[in-house]
Amino acid sequence: MNELWRSVPEFPEFRDLTLEDKPLFDQLFTQSPPVISEFTFTNLFIWRDCYQTRISLFQKFLCLLSDRGEISFFFPPIGEGDVVRCYQTLLQYLKEKERNPKILRVPEITVKTIHWESFGMKAEWDRGQSDYVYLIRDLIELKGRKYHRKRNHIKQFQEKYSYQYIPLTPDWIPQCLQLQTEWCDLRHCEASPGLLNESVAIKEAFTHFEKLGVQGGIILIHGKVEAFTLGEPLNQDTVVIHIEKANPSYEGLYPTINQSFLEHQWSGYTYVNREQDLGEEGLRKAKESYFPDHLVNKYTVTLA
Repeated sequence: MNELWRSVPEFPEFRDLTLEDKPLFDQLFTQSPPVISEFTFTNLFIWRDCYQTRISLFQKFLCLLSDRGEISFFFPPIGEGDVVRCYQTLLQYLKEKERNPKILRVPEITVKTIHWESFGMKAEWDRGQSDYVYLIRDLIELKGRKYHRKRNHIKQFQEKYSYQYIPLTPDWIPQCLQLQTEWCDLRHCEASPGLLNESVAIKEAFTHFEKLGVQGGIILIHGKVEAFTLGEPLNQDTVVIHIEKANPSYEGLYPTINQSFLEHQWSGYTYVNREQDLGEEGLRKAKESYFPDHLVNKYTVTLA
């Protein structure tokens, strides 16, 4: 174990995830490039309050516990070693705490390498957590009949409004936060736990923008931020989009910032992961309308 591990308590002790853990996670994700959208430090950090994320060291695995009482669960452990023993240990830990023992968001590549039943476990596909992955070239060029509506929306937006796309710099963050506040007022975020948690995550991302090392883009109309987006590399050929928000008053603004961000800042990558639909019909329809190249399937592992 190197110096970066020293501050992580050994299982079954845990501590809260902090910004100081970024170098450790970056090292682990470099050694084992992730495929699921959850596995960037940014994503884990900005959602840490929602998930009450705590970390522990088991053998050579970094274990992430969502410590939320009866609905507690583990994320897939990160590292290398005896995967089966690690999974069994984590599930048993939750069982002894009288919580429903489960490990969520387990990537298919892990699931397919283990005969779970032989070890007293089972793995079930969670469709609502599957990540949508697209070819970046497709979303920039929007060629062919299937993208006809997207092209039309962007064209109508461009003809109707004088706008400017620019990469996000810290100077624009206050305006981004103002747009987020206005968006939340329209959608009544205070009445929706999901939207409220998302709003907290967005504020965390902007508060620690430079230290997290994410990239962003904004669209200005009459000098005011009316759309913003944040993303970063997930692995060598894939970018993940963490956040995308636009003023709904401007029709065509969402597809415009989607296209602009990829074209200006990520055209050197092959794929873009636009995360999951959470089983929400409207979100699923929106994500399918961009015609994904493939899904990154995820599973829930429990005791058999």
